[in-house]
Amino acid sequence: MVTLSQILPFAAIALGLVLTPGPNMIYLISRSICQGRRAGYISLLGVALGFMFYMLCAAAGITALIMAVPLAYDALRIAGALYLLYMAWQALFGGKSPFQVRDLPPDSPRKLFTMGLLTNLLNPKAAVLYLTLLPQFIRPEQGHVLAQSLSLGFTQIMISMLVNGAIVFAAGAIATFLAQRPTWQKLQRWIMGTVLAGLAVRMALEGRK
Repeated sequence: MVTLSQILPFAAIALGLVLTPGPNMIYLISRSICQGRRAGYISLLGVALGFMFYMLCAAAGITALIMAVPLAYDALRIAGALYLLYMAWQALFGGKSPFQVRDLPPDSPRKLFTMGLLTNLLNPKAAVLYLTLLPQFIRPEQGHVLAQSLSLGFTQIMISMLVNGAIVFAAGAIATFLAQRPTWQKLQRWIMGTVLAGLAVRMALEGRK
């Protein structure tokens, strides 16, 4: 099973990614502001299902890959580090704040759920997280590769749901706060960019253990 030395760094990366503005965050905030918290939470359920889909597919694929091509670890490690650097660049110099209100028409619960699911399935950040970052925290020598993959995957999903749930709950208040204090938006970008860049460097320098 997974150890703290696996879970803690992976959880730190998962937290950094979920706090970095992306399609999921932008959609959930816009939907919550325009249609209320209930709509935001229904959309979040769709996002959760998307994570489940990616996690199960990646867990099965990672298990097969590790058993067949152990040296693929290094390629995945470098790809993961490059992706984190890209996310750091996006956090520092990316586009508009996701907390800006976007007008969205009211939708039914079914459509809210479906849009949340599709937003996540079409989100490259979710796919890359599982395909390049998760494998690096798996230790084949500990056995139960599939169980390790699922444990780490559920850790990421739990972190994402808790953070996004809090954002949905406070979307309106956060949007108003940041609109009146643009300095906070810049500070948030620099903090997240620095954290992600640091994780990328650490990941690139760490060899396979």
